[in-house]
Amino acid sequence: MAKPVQPSSSLSLRDALLTLAVMVVWGTNFVVIHIGVEHFPPLLFACLRFTFALLPAVFFLKRPAVPWSKLAAYGVLIGAGQFGLLFFAIKGYIAPGLASLVVQSQPFFTILLAAAITHERVQPFQIAGLLLAAVGIGVILWHTDGSTTPIGIMLVLGAALCWAGGNIVSRSTPGVDMLAYVVWTSLFAVPPLFALSLLVEGWPAMREAVSTAPPAAWAAALWQAVGNVMFGYAVWGWLLSRYAAATVAPTALLVPIFGMGAAAAWLGEPLPGWKFMAAGLVMSGLCINILWPRFAAIRAARHPPAS
Repeated sequence: MAKPVQPSSSLSLRDALLTLAVMVVWGTNFVVIHIGVEHFPPLLFACLRFTFALLPAVFFLKRPAVPWSKLAAYGVLIGAGQFGLLFFAIKGYIAPGLASLVVQSQPFFTILLAAAITHERVQPFQIAGLLLAAVGIGVILWHTDGSTTPIGIMLVLGAALCWAGGNIVSRSTPGVDMLAYVVWTSLFAVPPLFALSLLVEGWPAMREAVSTAPPAAWAAALWQAVGNVMFGYAVWGWLLSRYAAATVAPTALLVPIFGMGAAAAWLGEPLPGWKFMAAGLVMSGLCINILWPRFAAIRAARHPPAS
């Protein structure tokens, strides 16, 4: 029998540290991606990410009770869509720190897709959060330079849109083991990424990268599977099984903080004032979107309507 969600609204110290570790891994991963695409063509690097996530784990994890069509849809959207576009963008079109911020627009795309596909009502607070985040993206577009281009921002927004599409697919099959889900959907991410790499980047570039990549590049590819999938998704799914989503989900706001901080510390990515302004606007929009329902529920509990 599954363990019920804890009624407590606060994480234990151990679980708070585990959550923080996941956010550090997911945030600093944008620097790891930068290292990987320096030595591998980006679509090939994405293909390697999902290959290492798939093998050998697929032989040890039972396939989730999900239709093959949904596994395929999620794998293509997240593989060729989210990570294919994201890796391609970080290969010279956008700075890794800014990529970690722009891709956080995913919740707003999820809201809009849910409204269009499942006819969920868009709430006023969600519109307010979307507008704030849009202004933040506008600030980034206004300050594009050699390290960040409009094409790079559009590619990352496309990655966020594909991520949102994957969320809609996964929401249609709730309660599955997320680690097994991500591993099995990788089966459908590898073939399109390999085909796209072959078509766009060419076999000579793929062969040369595989034969000449240094150990650091292979470690970056392996980390995509071990750190992000095996550790990140496993711990995240475990936390969501123990706590309400409203307790765990807000911690994802730390990802761009660690992403921008790691890019500044390890890659020397500058942090001018306009980046803090853009980050503040996007993060404020995310905070409204994630935290407003929780505050509204607390307020309603404290001040119930008169009968």
